[in-house]
Amino acid sequence: MSAAPPTLMIVIASTRPGRVGLPVAQWMTRCAEEHAGFAVDVVDLADLGLPFVDEPNHPRLKRYTKEHTRAWSARVEATDAFVFVTPEYNHGFNAPLKNALDFLYQEWAHKPAGIVAYGGIAAGSRAAEMLRLALLGLRITPLFESVYIPFVAQLVDDDGQFQANESLERAATAMLDELVRYAAALRLLRAPAQGEGA
Repeated sequence: MSAAPPTLMIVIASTRPGRVGLPVAQWMTRCAEEHAGFAVDVVDLADLGLPFVDEPNHPRLKRYTKEHTRAWSARVEATDAFVFVTPEYNHGFNAPLKNALDFLYQEWAHKPAGIVAYGGIAAGSRAAEMLRLALLGLRITPLFESVYIPFVAQLVDDDGQFQANESLERAATAMLDELVRYAAALRLLRAPAQGEGA
C-alpha cells in the first residue's frame, strides 16, 4: 500500500472585495492538482475569518483558549508544505496574512513554502522578500523557486479567469517540484527524537 501524499496548503492572502488574488490562487490550485505531488488544501483567509490575534498566551506555548485558534492550529499542523499567494501592499505583504502567521508558532516549523506574488511592475517581489523574513522567523523554509506575476490585472480575462503565460506555468511547476523534495527532507526534522515520548 502506497503512503498518502504530503499535504500542500495554498493560502489566499488577500481578503479585499474584487481581489485578483482569488483567480491567481485558483490557477495555482489547478497547477498543484495537475502536478499530483500533493493532496491540496486551499485556505482563503477571507473565509477563515480569523480576528486579530486574541490569545492571551504566547503561541509558542500552544495554550490556546479560542476555538478558531485550535481549528487553525490543527489545520496547519496537518500540513507538510505551503504556497502563499500574496499581493503587494505598499512594498510589503498584507496584514491578514501576517495575522494568520502570528496566531501560531510550533505548527509552522520545518516545513517548506513557495510564494506566488503579484502586483504591477515589481511583480510583488518586495512583498515576497518581506514575507520570506517573517517565514524564517517561524522556522519555515522559503524556497528560492517562486512565481512573480507583473501587471497581474492584464492577465485576468473578462470572465475573471487568470490566464497564465508559459513562463508562469514553468515557474509554478519548478516551485512545486522543489516543494515535493523539501517536504520529504524536512519531514525528518519533524520526526520525534529517538527516545522522545518513551
